[in-house]
Amino acid sequence: MSELPATSASTTAAPPAALPADASSGSVGDRWTGRRPRAATLVRFGLVAVLAVLPLYLGTSLLQTGLFAMAAVIGAIGLTILTGTAGQLSLAHAFFLAVGAYGYSYFAGVADPSGASAAAGLGLPPVLAMILAVAVAGVTGLLFSPIASRLRGIYLGVASLSLVFIGSFLYENFRALTGGFNGRPATDFSILGFQFAPEHPFLTVLNVPFGRFERLWYLFLALTVASYVFGVNVLRGRMGRAMQTMRDSETAASAMGVNVRRVKAGAFILSSTYAGLAGVLIALAFTRVTPDYFILPLSISYLAMVVIGGLGSIGGASVGAVFVTALPPLLSRYSDLLPFVAAAGSGGYDEGKITAVLYGAAVILIVLFEPGGLSALGRRLFRRPAPTRALGRSASRRRASGTPAASDNHHQEDHA
Repeated sequence: MSELPATSASTTAAPPAALPADASSGSVGDRWTGRRPRAATLVRFGLVAVLAVLPLYLGTSLLQTGLFAMAAVIGAIGLTILTGTAGQLSLAHAFFLAVGAYGYSYFAGVADPSGASAAAGLGLPPVLAMILAVAVAGVTGLLFSPIASRLRGIYLGVASLSLVFIGSFLYENFRALTGGFNGRPATDFSILGFQFAPEHPFLTVLNVPFGRFERLWYLFLALTVASYVFGVNVLRGRMGRAMQTMRDSETAASAMGVNVRRVKAGAFILSSTYAGLAGVLIALAFTRVTPDYFILPLSISYLAMVVIGGLGSIGGASVGAVFVTALPPLLSRYSDLLPFVAAAGSGGYDEGKITAVLYGAAVILIVLFEPGGLSALGRRLFRRPAPTRALGRSASRRRASGTPAASDNHHQEDHA
């Protein structure tokens, strides 16, 4: 009877003593937290590899859809940093996209020699024009940052909405820059003399002719990967932690030494820079910049991207951007195979109406049942019951190496 209290004490004390030992040796905690990044990295490399070979198999229409999706991914990353991480509501994303698109067209374009269009241009090299257009979008965000630093919530959203209306006026009246109502063409991109043009120079890869969209695919893919990596590093760095602290509580952030106004301004500049790059890519994919594209529904669709994907998640914003951008053209392309999709203009539920219904249903379902978006849903689906499995493997390793566990030590002490 005298051994009962000692045995009971050893069994209750064993688990707390074993967990620190495992954590210190890196067998449980490090294995659990260390495997996920490696697996996620392999998945990302595999996805990039799959995307790299798609131009060999996809047709022109699907390639153009992919180009728009990658441009939307870059724009959505910028918006999720601003809205999801920094907590700054913005409805002006369409305006910053337009700044990038028109900026590239103006810097790289030239005046129409026939005089049919009033659009002018500087005729700069396309690479320099892209850099300048992105910089102008960032400067535009900087000019709006004093307003953004003084407002929050719905007031900031309404203030940013004014940029969309101001932009609609500028698109149609500053014809030397925008070309007016009919817009202006976007100059083909080129790097070091290599043209991203249909057949200039003629190029084939594995007997597949590489035209304009095939060449642009790799340019877009490289910029999307670079934007993704940069965004992830920003969120993991000091700036990202300051944004998250400010989003949770501006008072607490100020008490911790965070310059709230500076962080708000930085978030707006970074978001508008992302939007400017996305605008340049949209101009290249469209081959023409028109004012009727950069209006309020475009800003709302970008908000839908980050909400569906998961606010504050770079990967979630990317998935949401692909979902929102690729769904309408895919429904239109395969509408013959779907019995519930009617032809456009027939009065039934065509791909446009079904897409709107799907957007609304997705947003409502996510807000009600999974506020973390598709990113949180993915983590939940692929999360393994790691603790028990990890503890079991840890015990197996200890038995294989002959290292006694802390609980075993307690039992030995009890027997002694």
